[in-house]
Amino acid sequence: MQSGPILETERLLLRPPQATDFDGFAEMQGDANASRFIGGHVTRAEAWRRFLWQPGAWFVQGFGMFGVIEKASGLWMGQIGPWKPEGWPGNEIGYAFHPRAWGKGYATEAGTAAIDWAFANLGWNDIIHCIDPGNVPSQKVAQRLGSTKKGPGKLPAPFEHVVVDVWGQTREQWFARKGQAA
Repeated sequence: MQSGPILETERLLLRPPQATDFDGFAEMQGDANASRFIGGHVTRAEAWRRFLWQPGAWFVQGFGMFGVIEKASGLWMGQIGPWKPEGWPGNEIGYAFHPRAWGKGYATEAGTAAIDWAFANLGWNDIIHCIDPGNVPSQKVAQRLGSTKKGPGKLPAPFEHVVVDVWGQTREQWFARKGQAA
C-alpha cells in the first residue's frame, strides 16, 4: 500500500517506507560501522521497532523519511527526508544509508530530491541536519547539499546525551544555489 509521494531521480526512487524495505534496514541497523552514528547497532527485533518510526511519521504527520530504492537493482539503499519529532532542534532532512550505497553519490542525489520536496510541500523556511561531530562522511553530504555548520545542537530526551552539530540552510539559500527564486 502506497501512502505518500514517489520521487524519481536519475538512479533512484524515493517513497514512503514499505515492509519490503525492512531487510535492508535491519542489515544497516545491525552493522556496527553503518549504525555507529545513528544510535549504534541493534538486533533485528530492535531494528523492527526503529523501522516503524518512519511509516508512523508518514501516517501521523503526513511526512517522514523516504525509503531510497536503486532503480537498476530494486534494492533498498537507505532512507532520507523530513524528520521532526517533538522537541527537535529544527526541520531536519535526515539520512542514513546502507554500506552498499556508500561512495556512489546516492545521498546527495536523494537529498536534493527530498529537500526540494520538503520546501515545496511542507512550508518550511529552513532545514537542518543533526550530525555527530565525528561523522565526516555525513558532514560532506551536508556540504554537497549546500548546508553549513551552524554550531552544536541539543536533542530532546531521551537523546539529550547525544552530541550533535547542527548543519543547515534557509529556503532562500537552497534556491539561490540552484539558480531559482525561493
